[in-house]
Amino acid sequence: MAGELALIAVSAIFVNNFVLARFLGICPFLGVSRKIESAIGMTMAVLFVMTVASVVTWLLERLILVPFDLQYLRTITYILVIASLVQLVEMVVQKTSPVLYQALGIFLPLITTNCAILGVAILVRQKSYGFLETLTFSLAAGVGFGLALVLLAGLRESLALARIPRAFQGNAIVLVSAGILSLAFMGFSGLVRG
Repeated sequence: MAGELALIAVSAIFVNNFVLARFLGICPFLGVSRKIESAIGMTMAVLFVMTVASVVTWLLERLILVPFDLQYLRTITYILVIASLVQLVEMVVQKTSPVLYQALGIFLPLITTNCAILGVAILVRQKSYGFLETLTFSLAAGVGFGLALVLLAGLRESLALARIPRAFQGNAIVLVSAGILSLAFMGFSGLVRG
């Protein structure tokens, strides 16, 4: 069981990274990656929301939706859970760290529409994961999202000091950097199947 959980974690972090391999969660990936501090703050918020949302939706699926034959409410249920958790995170961040709240700006409420979070909840159901697998997968997916976000933020901070040709300045160099980062993560593809 521990080996299977380790494979799920390695796969979600490196091989099937939600941003770099599945291309989910691109909006906050590109929008909040200007500074490492804001990238770390967004990582913590996404990690919390992704993990709790996956666990709550897994429980709702098993305890309410399937037993009462309400699977047609799955998508709206998942979205309501995610929106509620994002609202909770937004209130906590605003109270505890106003500077981080300002730095995250519009991207904090956009976690609600972050397709990576909904994608984790849907993939957990599609893969028929049990509770431990769900917890491991959602945590690892959040860590993978955060790893990609912080790496790109580090690259962008370094690029701010570099001399970049005029044609590549701005978003062009960010997209090229993200593409190269994605290629680097493809090197992990032989570690785990699926």
